[in-house]
Amino acid sequence: MPKMKTKRSARKRLKVTGTGKLMRRRGLKRHMLEHKSPKRRRHLGKSAPVSPADHARIKALVPYL
Repeated sequence: MPKMKTKRSARKRLKVTGTGKLMRRRGLKRHMLEHKSPKRRRHLGKSAPVSPADHARIKALVPYL
């Protein structure tokens, strides 16, 4: 059985924590920033955990992460 290929774009966007949680970046921080509050802009820069509902789909994209 051949090895599964990793989707390279997904591998670059996801990280695994020491406890095994998948982390992703937040969106909506590219433009129209003057309309967003400083607190909102600050929180958009931090990473967020991937929803448990998406774990199976992510594992298919990045099987060896």
